[in-house]
Amino acid sequence: MLFFITLKVLVSLMYSINNSTFMKSLKKLLLPFLCSFSVLISAQNSNEITIETIKLSDNVYMLIGQGGNIGVSVGEDDVFIIDDQYAHMSSKIEAAIKKLSDKPFQFLVNTHWHGDHTGGNENMNTLGATIIAHDNVRKRLEETPNRDTSMRPKEALPIITFNDKLNIHINGEQIIIFHVDNAHTDGDALLYFTESNVLHTGDVYFNGRYPYIDLNSGGSVNGYIEAVKQTLMLIDDDTKIIPGHGKLSNKEEYAFFLNMLETIKKNVLAEIENGKTEDEVAANTSITKTYDNLGYSWNFISSKKTRCAFYKSLKE
Repeated sequence: MLFFITLKVLVSLMYSINNSTFMKSLKKLLLPFLCSFSVLISAQNSNEITIETIKLSDNVYMLIGQGGNIGVSVGEDDVFIIDDQYAHMSSKIEAAIKKLSDKPFQFLVNTHWHGDHTGGNENMNTLGATIIAHDNVRKRLEETPNRDTSMRPKEALPIITFNDKLNIHINGEQIIIFHVDNAHTDGDALLYFTESNVLHTGDVYFNGRYPYIDLNSGGSVNGYIEAVKQTLMLIDDDTKIIPGHGKLSNKEEYAFFLNMLETIKKNVLAEIENGKTEDEVAANTSITKTYDNLGYSWNFISSKKTRCAFYKSLKE
């Protein structure tokens, strides 16, 4: 228990103290350990995680577990899957899907490269799924070491990649897979089920939460906003939306999310035009107050981190 209390204190210190050379050095030393530790704890806690299955249409389901929300299509053909969370969740995900269909796993699409959406790739490949993703997803998975510095095996990499758009015809409907530029990352793909009227956004939508815009992976505020705008034009009021994280959603809630992005952008741009520094923007809670009051901070994405990400992206 003392260890966990000490760890909590260290994390609090790391993210509450700014402009300290000592603290910046400490962060560099501790972050690899903390990341590895968080993965270990997640794996241990996975025993307590259950997979919740929500039926969206005759063919399409949403699976909620630990990591990014999963989409599944079943029917007269084989099983089509969107994202696969962490490796230690694979057996539970497999069991949940097997309750829906006894057909083989045929295709798995990664909406982007982050581990909470691709961590089960190798396991799903073993189960027979052919992995599909944007070109940049394979590139990042192939070239970026894991937290333990190991490289991913070829079985974890997408076999089929695309640059702009891809259509798959399975289980009685066309699934449109389309890339959006430099939004959450540089390899984001969204998927629309044309008959079921279901959209899977990947992490181009965090329902009821601040978004994580991964600037180090090619993400950007302007690209993110443009991606949401484009997507909203493709759907209607009856569309069921599977967000990357958060509960099942709809067009009205997605439009509210867009309004949040544009409001924070406007507020941060005003600060930049007034010559404010990143530290000053980080400390200015009025920029995000409306959404702080709604409880939009979550996990490691605090309102402060959100203000910093918007500042860095818009300042470039």
